[in-house]
Formats: sequence, C-alpha cells, structure tokens
Amino acid sequence: MKIKELIKQDAGFQYIIDSMEFMSAAGRRKALNTEFSTDAESLRTEWQRLAKAVTATLEYKYKKPYIDLRHCLMCLHDLQGTLASLANHTPLNEVELFEIKNLAMLCRTAKGGIDGLGLSDELPLPCLDAVFALLDPDHTGIANFYIYDSYDIRLTPLRRELNALQTAGGDPLRISELLVQQNEIQDAVCLHLSDQLTQWTDTLVTAMEQMAYTDLLLAKADLALRWNLTQPEVGETIEYKNLINPRLKERNEKARLRYQPVDLSLRSGVCLITGANMAGKTVLLKSVGTAQLMAQCGMFVPAEKAVVKLVDGVATSIGDEQDEMNGLSSYASEIIKISNILTECRQREMLVLIDEPARTTNPTEGKALVQAIVKLLEGLSSFTLITTHYDQLGTTCRRLRVRGFVEDMADVPLTPQNINRFIDYSLTEDQSDNVPHEALRIASILGCDEELIALAQKCVTAL
Repeated sequence: MKIKELIKQDAGFQYIIDSMEFMSAAGRRKALNTEFSTDAESLRTEWQRLAKAVTATLEYKYKKPYIDLRHCLMCLHDLQGTLASLANHTPLNEVELFEIKNLAMLCRTAKGGIDGLGLSDELPLPCLDAVFALLDPDHTGIANFYIYDSYDIRLTPLRRELNALQTAGGDPLRISELLVQQNEIQDAVCLHLSDQLTQWTDTLVTAMEQMAYTDLLLAKADLALRWNLTQPEVGETIEYKNLINPRLKERNEKARLRYQPVDLSLRSGVCLITGANMAGKTVLLKSVGTAQLMAQCGMFVPAEKAVVKLVDGVATSIGDEQDEMNGLSSYASEIIKISNILTECRQREMLVLIDEPARTTNPTEGKALVQAIVKLLEGLSSFTLITTHYDQLGTTCRRLRVRGFVEDMADVPLTPQNINRFIDYSLTEDQSDNVPHEALRIASILGCDEELIALAQKCVTAL
C-alpha cells in the first residue's frame, strides 16, 4: 500500500506528510507513491541514506550548496506527461521541449549541489549534457527554448523577410504565407528533435525521478531535524522510549500545555491498556500506529529510541467510525471493522490497534465481545493493543495501566483548563483484572454538582 492510501486511514500520518516541506510537486508526488515496505534490508538502506542527508542538512542548511540545491528543486516541473508523450513517440511542442531542456539544466545544477553536500553516492543523477546541447544549438547556456535559426537554414531569410514586412505593415497575404511556412518548418524541427530525444527517454525518466527523490529525501531530513526524529532499528519486538504524537505535542505547545512522552514495549500477542478517561489511551494507540507507518515508509520516528517489528500492515479501530451514508450505527461500523481485522490477522502479521471495543453496547454483551476478541487475537501472531474500560475480563494476556490522575502532581489549583497537568501518562505493568475508577473523584475535585456526585456514588455502592 502507498502513502497516498495510508493517509486516508490515519489522520496523524496525514499530518506528518502535510508538515513536510517539499520544494516541488514532483517531490510530493514521489512521497505519496512511496510504498509501505516489509523489506528490512531496503528500509535499513533508506534509513542510512536519510541519516547521511540529516547530517548534511545540519551542516550545510545555511550554506550555498544546500540553498542552491533547494532553489534548484523549486524550479523542477513534474514532466510525467511530457515524458509519457516522448515514450509514445508523440511529437513534442515548444513548451514540452523547453521542459526537457530545463530538466537537463536543473539536473546539472542539482548535481553540483549534491556533490557539495557529499551526497553523490546517495543521490546519483545521470548526465544530460547531450540533451541540453541538442536543445541549445547556439550555446546560450540558458534554459529558455526557441526554434533557433540554426535548426534549419530556411529560417533565417524567412524570418528576416517576415520581420521586415510586419514592421513596415506590408502585404498581409505575404505575411500570412510566410507564417504558414515558418510554422511548417518549426513543426518539422519539433518532430526531428522529438525523434532524436526518444533515445534519451529512459535517462530522462531516471533524472526526473531522482530529482523528485532528492526533494523527498531532503524534506524527510528537514522534518527529522525540526522534530528531533530518531532512526529506528528492526527487531522482533516493538519498543519506544519517549514516544510522542507530533500533532498533539505541537497543539499542546501552542496552548502552553504540558506534553508527556511515553515508553512502550510490545511483543507478539495481545496487550490490554486500561486507565481513566483523559488518560491518553486513544492518543497512545494513534501515536503507535503513526510511528509504525513512518518507519515502514522509510522515515525516522518521533521517539528518543525506537525498535520496530516489521508487520504486513496496520489495522485500526479507533474512535467513532459511524458511517451515516451507509446507515450504520457506531456499533455496527465498529464490529464490522473488528471482524475485518480478525480476517486480516488470520492471513498476515499485523499491528492491531483497537480503542475500547463494544463500548456502545450493553455491558454484559460488551464484556463478552471484548473477551472473545482478546482470545481470538491472542492465538495469532499479530501485535495487538486494545484499550478498555471493562474489568474482570478473566484474560491471561499482558495488561498495562496508564498511571492517570495524580492529585498532588502539580502545585496549582485544579481546573478544567489545567487538568492535564495532573495526569501521569506513563504506563505501568498491571497484574490485576480491574480497571481504574476515577471518574467520580475527578468530577468531585472539579466542583461538579454535589447532589449528582453523591447520588452516583450511592449507585456505585449498590452495584
């Protein structure tokens, strides 16, 4: 699956791609067509290439080679249509010939910048000097293209006469005849040049794609530096030290709210995550999913240290997935999604992220469904994280608990606006089969209606 499909399924990953600073449409197109990879060797190669680009960017970001290369990439046009015409032996017009000439010139300029950054081994570009020479017979050295007189000896006298007549307001009939002759000659030149360029089609395609990839690599390197991303390692487990959610972290920083990274270690099987409301369980699932997509699409990840187990895909059931267009309720949409996840996991090794399954149905059946989901996924080879508020599930799978609300964690009065300062988002191993019950306590501290709290507490006691 390509990034352009993955971002439709993961808003966090969409945010990552939208935050990358591409210099060209070709670079963004290259990113969107990047495949989710399960090949450890190719990913290691890409991460190593990216590491060198990060080092070069850090050293040269404000120096001439880097600035020149980025400026060069800003001038890059995506020539897929033009190159397809060339491959199909369709004669190119003057605009398309200009695009080819411009690409040849940019390729030469970009090579100088790449060499200056010490990235020539990582970003090899073909030599298009012969193409440029073909489209620059008068040795102007500029990217502009024109049907030069030197392409056909008939053009010089024809254009001289045409210019004189047009300047003097001469015979319109003669001017029309000359224009027809000029257009016929120019069309013949375009056809001839197109025929000659056909032999360079593959090389031009390679140059175009390598220039687009150069833009992509530099954009990934720039993002890695801006967000302090980490080069992951391939392993048999999934491990993160100080994992963050870039989208949430940036939002919190703008609002001057605290953001707490999380440590996490997963092995094959099911891990249940429990914790009070507001404890960041949903954010944790989204963070893990986005980081996995970033890693397997050849990017660095938002953590201090990362080990990833390469999986065949990321399957999620997170949030309200109600499909009003199909007339599905929240529960119907969720249960179909989970059914599809089970089918996928029986065929492939997946990273599965399920947020509070069966939360919208009655507690008795809801708990039974969670027990069944855990039992089925526990017997498969996928890596599964499930958040839940159900306790007494009777499962033997691993359990982690978000530490949650800590009343004395901050030295300011608790308010609805600063409550996140009182939440410890770190995870701890939990051997019990119970979930935290903090809703009424938090509601009371926040000053909610006393009668409501008291009545709710009596109901809890009676259960």
